[in-house]
Amino acid sequence: MTVVAPQRVSLDALEGFAAIVGSVAVGVALVLIWMSRLAVPRELYVSELGAEGEPTAVAFEIALLLIVCGGSAVAWAARRVQAWPPILAIGSPALSLWIGCGFFLLASQVTCTSGCPLPYGPSFTWQDFTHTLAAVIAFAAACWAMIQTSFAREHRVLARMSLITAVAVAAIAGTGGLFSLFRFQVVLGSRLEFLATTIAIGWLMMLGTVIAARKFGRTPVR
Repeated sequence: MTVVAPQRVSLDALEGFAAIVGSVAVGVALVLIWMSRLAVPRELYVSELGAEGEPTAVAFEIALLLIVCGGSAVAWAARRVQAWPPILAIGSPALSLWIGCGFFLLASQVTCTSGCPLPYGPSFTWQDFTHTLAAVIAFAAACWAMIQTSFAREHRVLARMSLITAVAVAAIAGTGGLFSLFRFQVVLGSRLEFLATTIAIGWLMMLGTVIAARKFGRTPVR
């Protein structure tokens, strides 16, 4: 006689549901970010959508909060994903995502001032410095989660896709960030930043989708 362990099956279903809800939430966030971007008739960086006085500030705050909630849900569902190299095995992709979500939450509440001036020099303000630092750490934590996931032994397809997105996001975001820092090729830099943001959120959606597929497709424990 075959006996199914209902507690294990229930947990798999709960994790799968969390992964789906999280993926949908960050997907909605991405739509809100791009709708806000298309509503502004000038080139600007991602954080400027939430700057004080911008008509897109509320929508952008909602988008960041959706990323925080959705990312946290996906991280919980993916908390068993582990990287195998010793240095990457410290912590986990889920922990990195939770750290990133925490700093995104800070960035959503401490927005930059109008125009998002650089956080140094004559235009320095602690508000802009706090927002920029929080956003950079959050993005770096998300990239680190991608790198960790790219070395996950039990998720080969996810690992390969994570490696591709990690390299792409690091290269694109790094270039866009340098352009922003030196105010060089602002138009290209802003577009690169939006592209990197899109890829990163797309990766989070992919992570949630893969985890959900595995949870719902898991053979019941016997």
